[in-house]
Amino acid sequence: MKREVDILIVGAGPAGLAAAHEAAGSGAHVAIIDDNPRAGGQIWRGGPEKSPDARARSLWAALHAMPNVHFHQQCRVVMPLGERMLLAESTGQALTFHYDSLILATGARELLLPFPGWTLPGVTGAGGLQALAKGGYPLVGKRVVVAGSGPLLLAVAATLIDKGARVEAIVEQAQHRRLARFALSLFATPSKLRQAIELKARLRHGPYYANSYPIEAFGNGCLESVRIRRGRSVSELPCDHLACGFGLLPNIELASAFGCTIESGAVAVDHCQRTSVPRVYCAGEGTGVGGVDLALVEGRIAGLAATGRVPEAEGLFAERTRWQAFARRLACAFALRPELRNLSGPDTLVCRCEDVSHGELAQHASWRSAKLHTRCGMGPCQGRVCGGATGFLYGWTQDSVRTPVIPARISSLISADDNG
Repeated sequence: MKREVDILIVGAGPAGLAAAHEAAGSGAHVAIIDDNPRAGGQIWRGGPEKSPDARARSLWAALHAMPNVHFHQQCRVVMPLGERMLLAESTGQALTFHYDSLILATGARELLLPFPGWTLPGVTGAGGLQALAKGGYPLVGKRVVVAGSGPLLLAVAATLIDKGARVEAIVEQAQHRRLARFALSLFATPSKLRQAIELKARLRHGPYYANSYPIEAFGNGCLESVRIRRGRSVSELPCDHLACGFGLLPNIELASAFGCTIESGAVAVDHCQRTSVPRVYCAGEGTGVGGVDLALVEGRIAGLAATGRVPEAEGLFAERTRWQAFARRLACAFALRPELRNLSGPDTLVCRCEDVSHGELAQHASWRSAKLHTRCGMGPCQGRVCGGATGFLYGWTQDSVRTPVIPARISSLISADDNG
């Protein structure tokens, strides 16, 4: 099936929805494709219409009142096709999109770092467990330790408590002085300060351990406890779930497949969110992790610029600059400590898909060498988990993405050949 649109947006999170709203406001025919069953991305998971964030509900209502906006949920991009075309799949059906401009709003994913026991059932990503909880996964009475780094840990813990879990501890690797400096900097962004105060109030009864990190998980067949280092001491916490997240990584695979320039692990864009590829824009966490406020304003700029309303986009530059400054403070405060590189033992798996250990990978000098000799990154996740880990552990960068970007049906690839 073929679709012709003026503006095609990949990703229905805050950046994608904001871009769609601005682009549709100019009268453009807009299509939004997203691989989740509901819009909202990770931050507004469960649907923007149900989010406590008033901006989400407002955007959703406005978009549904626009007849020139069309959503394609549970739809995934397979590969680019020729000039201003791409192939997607939706419920097993191949879709070819022809567009004048493309806006990539593909968000970010969690950085997971390996340590002994991290593959035990019960050890998950922090955001992953939060998503499961929002989707109805039973957590009532379950003991949970939330560990890693960044403000996401607080949001995850609050969600888990709301779902009936017992959060035994929040374990933050950042040192006290960095956290104190970051807390003071929140006065420059009152909305973030208010949000932090509200989260702290909701979590006031649970322990928060700064300058701490997990060093090993234990269990006979499934997770039973986690050992954490707190400063110079070590303690063990019994738990049923360990939710770990060491920050976020931009999702750049699709942008790479389109040939967009990648710099410092993010998509490079100009002042109007244009990438190095003509008529291709990028907004949100793909350009660098900065939070929902930065994603929203970048999405608006991209939507305006893609429809030729550059003067209106320029009116948003100052707001973007303010949130970019917040993003830099965030990155500085929660920069990962070098000790985390020493958690893995020789037998600790780094690539879980292909069962490749730290000891095997440490013998190689690059991602390419490790991939050729050990199959690291060649499993179902295609390096989306181990790629981030090896980047932190060994300083490796991944090769350019090969198409198809996702596993695809042969019939879809045949249709790509017919349309390419």
